[in-house]
Amino acid sequence: MKKLVASILSLAVVASLGVSIATAQDEPAAGAAEAEHATPHYPLHKPKQQEWSFAGPFGKYDKGQLQRGLKVYTEVCSACHSMRLVSFRTLEGLGYSEGQVKTFAANYEVEDGPNGDGEMFTRKAVPSDYFPSPYPNHEAAAAANNGAAPPDFSLIAKARGITRGFPQFVFDIFTQYQEGGPDYIYSLLTGYDEEKPAHVEVAEGTHYNPYFANAAALAMAKPISDDQVTYDDGTPQTVDQYAHDVAAFLMWAAEPHLEDRKRTGFMVMVFLVIFTGLIYLTKKSVYASKEH
Repeated sequence: MKKLVASILSLAVVASLGVSIATAQDEPAAGAAEAEHATPHYPLHKPKQQEWSFAGPFGKYDKGQLQRGLKVYTEVCSACHSMRLVSFRTLEGLGYSEGQVKTFAANYEVEDGPNGDGEMFTRKAVPSDYFPSPYPNHEAAAAANNGAAPPDFSLIAKARGITRGFPQFVFDIFTQYQEGGPDYIYSLLTGYDEEKPAHVEVAEGTHYNPYFANAAALAMAKPISDDQVTYDDGTPQTVDQYAHDVAAFLMWAAEPHLEDRKRTGFMVMVFLVIFTGLIYLTKKSVYASKEH
C-alpha cells in the first residue's frame, strides 16, 4: 500500500513539473502574441529629432531655408492645405522686399465684396490679404479628400508637437526644446517609405506612416518626391531636404516673432541676475551694522 501511494505521489510530481515546464516554454510565445495584438500607442515611432537653426536660446531662422520652404508649400502643399492666418505682408520677414511681396500676392485671387450691386467678386490679392484656401469651405475640402479635410497649416508646427514623456521632458526644460512640431512634420514627410510590419493593419485608401499621431496610416498619400520642386540656389532636391525646408517654414508661419521673443527673454534673464545681485548687496549693506 505504501509503495502504491509513493508511486502515485511520484507520478503527480512528475506531471506537475511537466506542466510547469510547458507553461514556462509557452510564456514567451504568449507574451509575443499579446504584444502583437495589444492596443498600439500612436505614433508608432517617435519623431526623429533634427537640428534646426532656430533651436536653443539663441536660435535664428535661416532665411534661405524659409524661402525654399515657402516654395515647397506653394508648389506642393497649397493644393490641399490653407494658411488662412498668414498674411502675404508677413513674407517680408523672409527677406523679401515690398515689391516682391506685391508680385507674389498678385499670383493669387481672393473673394471680395459685396460690390455696389450687392454681389461678391474676385480680385488679385494684395499684401494685406491672407493665403486663400484651395476649397470654398470645410465640407468641400472633406469631400475632395475621402472625407478627411486637410488641416490648416497656419499653426500646424505648434499644434503637432508629440509629448516626449518622462524623463525626456525634464531635460527639455533645461535645453529649451520647442521643436517638437518641426520634428514631427519632418518625420511624417519622410516616413512613407518605411516598410509596414506584417501585424499592422491599414484600412483601404489609407497610407502607412509610423509617425502619424492618430493612427498607423493616414488618408494623405506621399505628397512629395525627389526633384519635384526646383531650387535655384543649388540646394539638393531630395525629399529629406524638402521636408526640412517646409517644416522650418511652417515653424516660422506659426511663430514669426520667435527671434524677438528669444532676444527679449535673454535680456530679461540678464536683468533678473543683475537685480538679484543688487538685492543681495543691498541686504548685506543694510544689515551689516545690525546685531544678530
